[in-house]
Amino acid sequence: MKGNAFNDIWKIEFADDAERERLISAASDEPVAKLLEELDIKGQALSVDELIEFVLSEKYYRGENWNLKFTHMLYYFLKAFLPKGLTRHLRNVYQKNVKVEDPYRWPLDERYVGFIYSLARLIHLEASRPLRYLSFWPNGKRFAFILTHDVETEEGFDNILRIIDAEQSFGFSSSFNIVPEKYRIDPGVIREIKNRGFEIGIHGLKHDGKLFLSRKIFLKRAAHINNYLLKYAARGFRAPLTHRNPKWLKEINAFYDSSFFDTDPFEPLAGGTMSIWPFFIGDMVELPYTLMQDHTLFEVMGQKSPSLWIEKIEFIQMYRGMALLNTHPDYLKNNSRLGIYREFLETISERSDYWHALPFEAARWWSNRSGVTPGDESEKPVNGAWADGAVWQSLDDVFRSVA
Repeated sequence: MKGNAFNDIWKIEFADDAERERLISAASDEPVAKLLEELDIKGQALSVDELIEFVLSEKYYRGENWNLKFTHMLYYFLKAFLPKGLTRHLRNVYQKNVKVEDPYRWPLDERYVGFIYSLARLIHLEASRPLRYLSFWPNGKRFAFILTHDVETEEGFDNILRIIDAEQSFGFSSSFNIVPEKYRIDPGVIREIKNRGFEIGIHGLKHDGKLFLSRKIFLKRAAHINNYLLKYAARGFRAPLTHRNPKWLKEINAFYDSSFFDTDPFEPLAGGTMSIWPFFIGDMVELPYTLMQDHTLFEVMGQKSPSLWIEKIEFIQMYRGMALLNTHPDYLKNNSRLGIYREFLETISERSDYWHALPFEAARWWSNRSGVTPGDESEKPVNGAWADGAVWQSLDDVFRSVA
């Protein structure tokens, strides 16, 4: 069964359900107490799996509130009447004045990751025999590497093929999330994207900040979004501006979503799932972005190199996570920024410890992996890349390397 339980993440090969429950119960007290303390959660007794859902649903920060602030709502109503240069200036001013403080840890938030790893380590120590787990990524690679782009403007759409050329020169491919009702979409460019082995996703409907203003508006627009998913044979969705509501997103008929992130204090709906691994929202695979967006790197942080991206990848590979980057073709039209992006791609291309995949391939892998019952050797993974990549690995090797 697919889900977000602890052993859906680790896929440890327990002898039976009784051993799984016994070892998780014996190992859980210390990691659960530590994470509850770090999140300043008092008076709640949560099991391991309840705590996982509490974090992934962002309840530690948002509770059940997914509403935009009034100032944000006012801005989106006025945005259509403001010059593009002014809206970008206002966004830069807002983000540069964000104060990164508790409950954030950015750009590395190790609390949830440490909880998941600490629990597995204590299970390993508690067990009376060696334990195996199913590799997080094909062929035992240390991390997944995924490139995505949100195409927010016609200017960005016109820059897609230039980005494809840059990525292919280093052996990479990516997805381009288009906004169906904001600018003219050239079907010839769409064909070339697909013919060159890249992916199309849907990025909202109009990119006007109004998709989640009300349930009524969302349902009306979701019907159109679902039609565009079919029209472009797209399997993935990302909400504009990372506005999100996990209950509402289930109305989108995509195989995967990528509207969430591990940690990002600069988005209109700040917070984060803290997860550097995929998870599920209903039947949909969620691929949270885990590297800071290009606008944050270039404009907010004022960086002239990809070093912050590289530093985060070192953290992600240590914990066998997913490095998912979201950039914007209109920002990358600038030669200096594109040069930094190319430098990043070149640096990653020289490594051999990652699995590079399109978002749909990564979502399919995680979905198939989650469906495997550890210990059932009769189950043979299927579907493309997964068939050649399933590897059972020793927990002892994991914690020797982490230590």
